[in-house]
Amino acid sequence: MPNLTILGGGAWGSALANLGGKKGSRVNLWSRSSSFNLESVITGADVVVSAVSMKGVGATVDRLLALELSPSTIIVTVTKGLDPASTRTPSQIWQNAFPNNSIVVLSGPNLSEEVQQGLPAATVAASSDLAAAKQVQNIYSSDIFRVYVNEDPLGTELGGTLKNVFAIAAGVCDGLQLGTNAKSALLTRALPEMIRVGVRLGARAETFYGLSGLGDLLATCNSPLSRNYRVGFGLAKGKSLEQILHELQSTAEGVNTTNVLIDLANQREIEVPVSRQVYRLLNGEITPEQAVLSLMERALKPEIL
Repeated sequence: MPNLTILGGGAWGSALANLGGKKGSRVNLWSRSSSFNLESVITGADVVVSAVSMKGVGATVDRLLALELSPSTIIVTVTKGLDPASTRTPSQIWQNAFPNNSIVVLSGPNLSEEVQQGLPAATVAASSDLAAAKQVQNIYSSDIFRVYVNEDPLGTELGGTLKNVFAIAAGVCDGLQLGTNAKSALLTRALPEMIRVGVRLGARAETFYGLSGLGDLLATCNSPLSRNYRVGFGLAKGKSLEQILHELQSTAEGVNTTNVLIDLANQREIEVPVSRQVYRLLNGEITPEQAVLSLMERALKPEIL
């Protein structure tokens, strides 16, 4: 059985460690607070899973570069975010640092608390190296966790990243008690916005109709288990962003993603009306009520363009 190393001891990293051990893989879980050094769990690892936050990706990459990771080791990234400095995704950062290693993106509607409870879920392992994606599929597939594969790692990754922005908007919608009609309209309009961004960045449109796009969007925008949803809900209830993030005691990647996404949208002239209102809300430019009004008063247009 393969040797599996998980980097990051958060909720999702711990869940992935448990899932990886269900079929007999030897699993090592490492975090910055671990009593053992990183080299000891990297040596001999067949698969390394990076489950660190976006802000920790650069430092983690540097640590592994110093250890001269074997080119046969598959690197799996489950981080959902965009790098503020380069606007690159985690998999792009990993591939740039380790051009000879296969990089696999693992993403889907996977709320870590539910997975830890043993509730059934499905996800996507995506890579330009389909053999590597299938190896990750075999490691993680079980009676409670179904893994599909595709060859669009960028689209798979962007689906999991961009839905966090819309989860903030969904939290606002529920926090203001705007009703089912409004929530349905929001999620329906969020999907083409996600696709518009993804395609402009080089992803495949069809990927966003799958588990890592629409699937993750539905899960994250409808559950109080989502940290990003709770950010939006808290803002709608009049809390400050600083207060909400302090109460969460964990990272809500959608906040950083929103800021980077708007930079990208401005540079490439991509229309992102929902994301732009989330950006304005997070940066204190408008109230939740004004954000809703701005979307409702946009110029009339055909639904499908």
